[in-house]
Amino acid sequence: MPERDLPLKDYDHLPVGSLTTRIRSLGVEDLTTLLDYEKAHGNRFQVVRVMESRLSSLRNGAQPSGGDPSASGADAPAAPEGGSKASEATSGPPVNPPSHGDPTNPAQPRS
Repeated sequence: MPERDLPLKDYDHLPVGSLTTRIRSLGVEDLTTLLDYEKAHGNRFQVVRVMESRLSSLRNGAQPSGGDPSASGADAPAAPEGGSKASEATSGPPVNPPSHGDPTNPAQPRS
């Protein structure tokens, strides 16, 4: 089956972390299709395990969650025209190695 026929758009390009959320909206048939595709192509242990677990839950009465599995969410890449979302408010503190950890630091004692 070609990727374009899968229940999740651009499946092969989705980050593994977003698959857990996106597969929750799929029913048994769509999830089985995706699982078969994964086993035939990437066969990533973590992805197969998550899909099999979700499939088991569905077969035991769980219901697909609402939402559109193809909708972009937090895992979607930012639009390049907007530039970086990093700012002084969102960036971490500067990295300053301790004096004993940097041999080029003149404050480091020499023996």
